[in-house]
Amino acid sequence: MTNVEINTYLAFGYLGWIIVYLITYVSLKDRSRLSIIFWTALLVLWFVHTGSIALRWAESYWMGIGHAPLSNLYESLVFFSWSVALGLIVVWKKFGEDLVPLFGAPIVFLILASTFLIDPNIRPLIPALQSNWLVAHVFTCFLGYAGFAVSFVAAILLLVSRASANIASVLPDKRLLDEIVYRSILIGFPLLTLGIITGAAWAEHAWGSYWSWDPKETWSLITWLVYAGFLHARLSRGWSGRRTALLSVIGFFAVMFTYFGVNYLPGLHSYF
Repeated sequence: MTNVEINTYLAFGYLGWIIVYLITYVSLKDRSRLSIIFWTALLVLWFVHTGSIALRWAESYWMGIGHAPLSNLYESLVFFSWSVALGLIVVWKKFGEDLVPLFGAPIVFLILASTFLIDPNIRPLIPALQSNWLVAHVFTCFLGYAGFAVSFVAAILLLVSRASANIASVLPDKRLLDEIVYRSILIGFPLLTLGIITGAAWAEHAWGSYWSWDPKETWSLITWLVYAGFLHARLSRGWSGRRTALLSVIGFFAVMFTYFGVNYLPGLHSYF
């Protein structure tokens, strides 16, 4: 079985997990035993996902190309979905909260399913990508993005909870959601910072300049400033609840534009 086939099965595996768990969550009052089964299933899916990335890496060596599977849009989407799934598992393990991971899992599915529309072939690295900074830059950026994705899901649930008392009764406590929003960004922000720093070092190696105001660089900085503003408002101004939730949502839209939108703009990162 090839890496591409495994990723196809994984996408539908995540979708099946979402549907069955959602039905179970709505229809059963006592979910304590089934919860362990479902979260074990999610862990199995994530480990298979990890194996798929490792297989992709091995396949590139078998082809004589030999590079980390992080170099094109297909590979980055697979890794992005893996990172978000990891973030959801961490939230469940840390807070014991089911609904944030349950509503976040569709993001994992959608990202992974989008690979169906993209050329999955392994190709030699272009000169700009032939650097040891590649793995450090992409790895830290996407782990940061995963933290922001988790924060986004919790922020949406918090905003919905504040908008409707009836819905709030079935959602997690507002204070817990607010804490997840904050802590997820507290993890994602330094990772994004490291990603920008390693990206600058990579740019100097590849193009002879640490910063060139390329569209992706510019939007990475905009994203960084949004989340820096979030932390400043939270820690210095005492913001919480609706206001910081809105900042989290704005930040995640900036993340998605940085990742997808700038690919349609001319620039040094257009190879994605």
